[in-house]
Amino acid sequence: MENMHKGKKKELNGLIISDKMDKSVIVQVERFIQHKMYKKFIKQYKKYHAHDETNECRIGDAVRIIETRPLSKLKRFRVTKIVKKAV
Repeated sequence: MENMHKGKKKELNGLIISDKMDKSVIVQVERFIQHKMYKKFIKQYKKYHAHDETNECRIGDAVRIIETRPLSKLKRFRVTKIVKKAV
């Protein structure tokens, strides 16, 4: 039988930008990429839908999300830790 093993799951840090759904949040992840020609660093943003089982995340919280199996049409991440609460 083949040696089957799971790869590392993607972990991302981001900011909660919406908590209007039940047990779901939208997390905005910021990353820096270097422009190919001009070599300038550019901020890029991407939004991820994440599962928040306890509904404790609020807008402005800094969170860590981890990749998981598909939980719905758009949710492929889970909130693992609230890094910093919003003021």
